[in-house]
Amino acid sequence: MRRRTTMTAALVAVLLTAAGCATTDDAPASPAPTATDSPAASPTASPSPTPSPGEDPSQEPGDATSEGPGGPAFEDPANVVTAEPTAAGAGLTVTDVRAATHDGFDRVVFDLGGAGAPGWRVEYVDDALDDGSGLPVEVAGGAVLQVRISGVGLPMDTGVEEYAGDVVTLPGGAVRQVVYRFMFEGYATAFLGVDEPRPFRVFALQDPARVVVDIER
Repeated sequence: MRRRTTMTAALVAVLLTAAGCATTDDAPASPAPTATDSPAASPTASPSPTPSPGEDPSQEPGDATSEGPGGPAFEDPANVVTAEPTAAGAGLTVTDVRAATHDGFDRVVFDLGGAGAPGWRVEYVDDALDDGSGLPVEVAGGAVLQVRISGVGLPMDTGVEEYAGDVVTLPGGAVRQVVYRFMFEGYATAFLGVDEPRPFRVFALQDPARVVVDIER
C-alpha cells in the first residue's frame, strides 16, 4: 500500500511539471514595439536666418543706420568720384534723403524710385551754387561736398514723386547739413555741409535703389 502511494505521488509530480512546461511554452510572445512605442526622434531645429554681412536686423529699413558699413575705400578729399548710369535715358527720381552717424563715419542716403541704375559725380567745391541760376545756396559747415546724381528724370516722366527738399541735419556728426536742390537737366544735386574736408566714398545699393555717400570721421 505504501509503494502504491509513493508511485501515485511521483506520477502527480510528473504531471504537474509537464503542465507547467506546457503553460510556459504556449504563452503568447510579447508584441513587438510599434512606431508609437519607440522613442520619438529628436526634431531637427531649423537654422535661424543669418543676416547679410553688414546688416543689422534690429534697424528699420527706412533708417539710414540700417544700411550697414560696407562700401569701397575712402577717397582723398581732393579727388572727384564719378560713375556713369548703367542705362541710357532718364528714369530715376530722388524720393528721400536720410542721414545717420556710424562708428567712424557719417552716412547720407539718397533713396531712388523709377527705373534704371544711377551714376554720380561727387566732389568738394568752393561754393554751393544752384544749377541753372548759379545763385549761392546756404549750407552750414566749413566745407561743401557736392553730390550730383545722374540718370534722373522729371517726376512727370518717371511717375515718381520727388523729395520735398527739407534740409537734413545730423547733430553731433561731421556732416552738419544736407541741402537737396532738386533735378535739373538730368542731374539731381545736393550739397553736404561738412565741418572740414574729409575723406569720402560713394556707392550704390539696390532693392530699393539708393546712392550712399559716407564721410569719414
